[in-house]
Amino acid sequence: MNRTFTIARKELQGYFNSPVGWLFVIVFLVSCSVLFFFLQSFFAIDRADLRGFFGIMPLLFSILLPALTMRLWAEEKKQGTYEFLMTMPYTETQLVLGKYLATMGVVGFSLLLTLPVPLMVSLFGSLDAGTLVAEYFGMLLLASASSAIGQLISSKTNNQINAFILSVIVLAALNLMGQLGVLFDLPEFFTTLINWLSLNHHVVGFSRGMLDTRDLMYFVILSAAALYATAKSIVFGRWR
Repeated sequence: MNRTFTIARKELQGYFNSPVGWLFVIVFLVSCSVLFFFLQSFFAIDRADLRGFFGIMPLLFSILLPALTMRLWAEEKKQGTYEFLMTMPYTETQLVLGKYLATMGVVGFSLLLTLPVPLMVSLFGSLDAGTLVAEYFGMLLLASASSAIGQLISSKTNNQINAFILSVIVLAALNLMGQLGVLFDLPEFFTTLINWLSLNHHVVGFSRGMLDTRDLMYFVILSAAALYATAKSIVFGRWR
């Protein structure tokens, strides 16, 4: 695990020694605040409710998280450090987990900085602590799956821009596909399948303060599968 944390620390330093990490944090915080307090007319409804605040995050993660994950492997290949990294005494699993932990570190730091929002909202009424914890936990699970998918896509391309665009498309599709059952009269089987695949569908329960094991397993399996596929992609890359 020490080598995994070494990679994570190196990647975290790379994020915050460049504008990428700070830009993510600033844009994320500003977007959440503006969309929640002003575009959703929070002050007009005059009610202590954070559902709209957390409801914004899935779409924001779809757009902003790829800015973090696009560089994880595509930049290594572009700068020619990929081959050097492959010769170092790290396993593929250690490399993938280290980069994943670094990305989650940035996201976790950003979510931590949103805590003043619940504090401000609590001035308008009492908030349920259990629901708030569940909502933050759900966002971390969503970020976990999204960052794992983004890293997988980055490992498949040599260009950061391509990795960013593909990640945005895939994550946005996974978040928005649950709306198809609402917009179109689809057979029940397809609606059930679409909802099961939708990232946003599995976040809804957390926003209501419910910790459903089916939603938990969905995010855990999706994250693990994407990270496993990334590690296998790197293994095959060693032999090219």
